Amino acid sequence: MRLVEDDLSCRRVQALIELHVKEARGNSPPGQSFALDIEGLRTPDMTFWSAWEGDDLMGCCALKQLSPTHGELKSMRTSPDHLRKGVGRGLLDHVVSVARSRGYARLSLETGALLGYAAAISLYHHYGFVKGETFAGYENSDFNQCFHLDL
Repeated sequence: MRLVEDDLSCRRVQALIELHVKEARGNSPPGQSFALDIEGLRTPDMTFWSAWEGDDLMGCCALKQLSPTHGELKSMRTSPDHLRKGVGRGLLDHVVSVARSRGYARLSLETGALLGYAAAISLYHHYGFVKGETFAGYENSDFNQCFHLDL
């Protein structure tokens, strides 16, 4: 798997983000999905990567700088054709490595709390993320939750 820092100009990458947003909103009540659209991922505080195998898009993820010592994992998504191939693990390895190299003391994320998010939550637990307090303006509800990894 080859990771590329991406400008989100590729139509296949855009389609994966659109799928991600559509499913996140479909699995959450109105106002409870915080998945970012293309423009939300193009802000200066965001670094976005796409994952490829040859010309085949495998997945994507982003890292948002919240402060000089705190980053947020955003928009981690595996392409439907590449589920159960370790793509999420590879993306998360990369983001954690970049966060450490930037000197972040903490990496956080917000995700859904319903059954559809169980695989992602299991992966986060495997990496040592723990459920915790809200951050960056999020509010915990029955439909979402926050996790943190001290680096």
